[in-house]
Amino acid sequence: MPGAGEAPPRAAAHPAAQPRPDPQAADAAGALPLATLIAMALDGHPALAAERAREQVAQAAIRSAKARPNPELEWLVGRQGARLPGVAEGPTHSLGLTQRLELPSLRRARLDAAEASARGVRASVGAFQHALVAGVKRGYLGVLRAQAELRNVQEDAKVTEQIHARVKVRVETGEAPRFELLRAEAERLNAQRAVQTAQQRVGQALAELRQAVGPALPPDARVAGSLEDPVPPAESLDALRSRLLERHPELVAVRSELRAAEARVRVEQAQAEPSWSLRLGADRNPDLTNRRIGVSVTVPLLDRREGPIAEARATVLRLQSLLADREHQLGQALAIAGQQLQIAMDQVAAYEGGIVRQAESAMRVAEAAYRYGERGILDSLDAQRVWRAARNELNVARFELRAAQVEIERLRAEAGLDELTAVPAPGPTAALGAGGQP
Repeated sequence: MPGAGEAPPRAAAHPAAQPRPDPQAADAAGALPLATLIAMALDGHPALAAERAREQVAQAAIRSAKARPNPELEWLVGRQGARLPGVAEGPTHSLGLTQRLELPSLRRARLDAAEASARGVRASVGAFQHALVAGVKRGYLGVLRAQAELRNVQEDAKVTEQIHARVKVRVETGEAPRFELLRAEAERLNAQRAVQTAQQRVGQALAELRQAVGPALPPDARVAGSLEDPVPPAESLDALRSRLLERHPELVAVRSELRAAEARVRVEQAQAEPSWSLRLGADRNPDLTNRRIGVSVTVPLLDRREGPIAEARATVLRLQSLLADREHQLGQALAIAGQQLQIAMDQVAAYEGGIVRQAESAMRVAEAAYRYGERGILDSLDAQRVWRAARNELNVARFELRAAQVEIERLRAEAGLDELTAVPAPGPTAALGAGGQP
């Protein structure tokens, strides 16, 4: 046990005092920095690869929207027989060509819907990527927290071993009652169990980190970093809120889907209009040849596509409500994260500014008093527990501070695509005109 003039055991110097590792490679000891973990997740996570494949589907949908209808070619052969005198007999041939003509409004609306959906898919992939990075950061912080707890309990186990050895000598020499040895033995066993539990928590945190990074992370990987690394200053929440409501990928994705739904309303309405087809034909008989040209019109008398139009309008209303809900939810999430960040900063400042030092000083005084016989073993052990609890609370506060910062970074995520910022935020009547008509 450290004496009155000795400092209690401390954890090893945190990596903030060491040169920062190469973000693309592990450090000399084989521990992986955060930048490498993020790169591994972005390069090899199967869920992100599946999300990125949606972009190819969206681009293919644009090509499908640009495609024009194929012509229909008809060729018939037969034989003409004579039932009247003077009519020639022989083979007959008939050739017909039909080309459906698309209305410009239908084609434009279909292409608008496909392009808006593609923008929404790109934004949703960006949102998934930001969420994936945030998950990696949270898993990384969880490992750092578990490792810090393991270092603390290992130090505690060493101190309790020293206390046990000293108490054992005093009991054997008759300077202390046997009760103190029993209490020291119980503390030593509790410290050993705490070390085992902390080791298991480190393994659990590494498993959760591997779940966030993906199969590219080895099961026995180690991470580099410390919860004591400096935290960059937080940005004003008002500025974050304005950018969040304008550029957050989730909102960009919903707005793009809303524009696509509005375009689908126009598609369904255009399909309710008469459609035209150009027809060419030629008949060749043994004694004459006929050539024809004309148009055919599909008149929407029985099917006015009222059902598909109503479905498209309902989709627009649903997306409008969803957009308003997501704006509210993200705004509240930013406010909550800001409050959590401020609370965690106050807690860290309180523990670093005096609570831990006061608990440490009290532990030294109780330890010195026990050494000189002024206090019993119970006072010394109680002071040790108070100091350990304060140190653990400081570790939790540092973790919560960085977790709140990660959440703010996730909410601050921007789409990163200039064309996405051009998607306006539709008003409550953007898709429906007067009388509820699009």
